[in-house]
Amino acid sequence: MTAQTDTPGSVTTVYKVSGMSCGHCEGAVSGEISELPGVGSVQAVASTGEVTVVSAAPLHEEAVRAAVDEAGFELVGKA
Repeated sequence: MTAQTDTPGSVTTVYKVSGMSCGHCEGAVSGEISELPGVGSVQAVASTGEVTVVSAAPLHEEAVRAAVDEAGFELVGKA
């Protein structure tokens, strides 16, 4: 599991997402994941396929997968 604590009470997790190719893709993925309960920030980078999520507690991977699917992309797993 690629999770580390950045600030007290927060967890940073990096996910790999396939199919992102532009800023619009980054925005779509970020927007869907940011709606999950407990998410503080999301940064998606199309060029690397990495999505960094800072949340109050570890997220359920299936919830993240559903959000990425809703945006039209595929969650590969944790980076």
